Amino acid sequence: MKNPLVAAGLALSLVLAGGVSFYASSHPDGLEKVAEDIGFLDNAKDSSVADLPLADYGVAGVDNERLSVGLAGVIGVTATGLVSFALFYALRRTRKGNQ
Repeated sequence: MKNPLVAAGLALSLVLAGGVSFYASSHPDGLEKVAEDIGFLDNAKDSSVADLPLADYGVAGVDNERLSVGLAGVIGVTATGLVSFALFYALRRTRKGNQ
């Protein structure tokens, strides 16, 4: 990788997503808390993507919760990095072609 700052940021992101994400708050998020306080949480329906392999901050089929959450984080960071790289690469090529 040409830029050490990008490499360090990617490495830090992977460490945080893979190791520290397990320690994130287990309290409900804002919307879930309001739904609970007002009393309509019981009427909630599952999302249409609830059965996907990375639903609910974990990897389906991995029984160890810590490993499941860490893998989901690493997969998420990797996917985001790949999409970002592809977009920036395409933009750079488009910009060079217009000069």
